[in-house]
Amino acid sequence: MAYEKLLSIDKRVLLFAEYMLENKSTVRATAKHFGFSKSTVHKDLSVRLRDVDREMYKEICVLLDENLHERHIRGGNATKRKYSEIKNERGKEP
Repeated sequence: MAYEKLLSIDKRVLLFAEYMLENKSTVRATAKHFGFSKSTVHKDLSVRLRDVDREMYKEICVLLDENLHERHIRGGNATKRKYSEIKNERGKEP
């Protein structure tokens, strides 16, 4: 879904924050959904949101912290899936 990049910064910041909180999303997934870079989304949520909505900023900080602590688990699961798929493909070859 490509969103207009001409949104006001404050509206964009709130849009990112609401999406992440509703979907328990990651910065990467949020950036992909809106068509912005991860750097933009992260800066909006970790710096600009504090000035726009202090309460939502606190909620986002909790979510960002959770994502940070779960990152290694998601990475390990992705690697496990990757090699499992490779193994399954090799087993199908004659």
